[in-house]
Amino acid sequence: MGKIGRVRNVIIGILMILLSFIMMILDPEVSFLIAALILSLALLVTGIRLLIFYFTMARHMVGGKVQLYVGLIVFDFGIFTLTLTNIPHIYLILYLLGTHAFGGVFNILHALETKRNGASSWKLKFSQGVVNLLVAVLCLLSLGSTQLLVVIYCLGLLYSAVVHIISAFRKDAIVYIQ
Repeated sequence: MGKIGRVRNVIIGILMILLSFIMMILDPEVSFLIAALILSLALLVTGIRLLIFYFTMARHMVGGKVQLYVGLIVFDFGIFTLTLTNIPHIYLILYLLGTHAFGGVFNILHALETKRNGASSWKLKFSQGVVNLLVAVLCLLSLGSTQLLVVIYCLGLLYSAVVHIISAFRKDAIVYIQ
């Protein structure tokens, strides 16, 4: 990870910490709308970034079409998340928990693949995936209390922010080809 990526991870971590504190202060219904808005904007920006990467570089690479498909799917999820503001909030909460659980499963699978390849940095990703799954399950079990949902979700967001900041200050393994 370069210097710009490290600074970006620290800024994202700080913004996630601020967001979690803001969400705890605000009304729980408004908090989940803010979380959905930020998630949709992040998905839209990621989708657009992947599509730009495809059209500028990846179309000339082996397996580059995967970037096109992933970019389109992520962009579609971003648009879909933006449309969720007009439906009852329970569906929005379930959608956010589903994305949290999906992210947790993805982190766990990525960590296991990293471990299989012999890298030592798999433990942090694995713990992040386990915490994301735990947050999703705890929130699913406490659907009756919206305030408890916000607290659990914000604690998971705080943990993710700390992981972002830790990963920014981690040394990368550099492979030199001689």
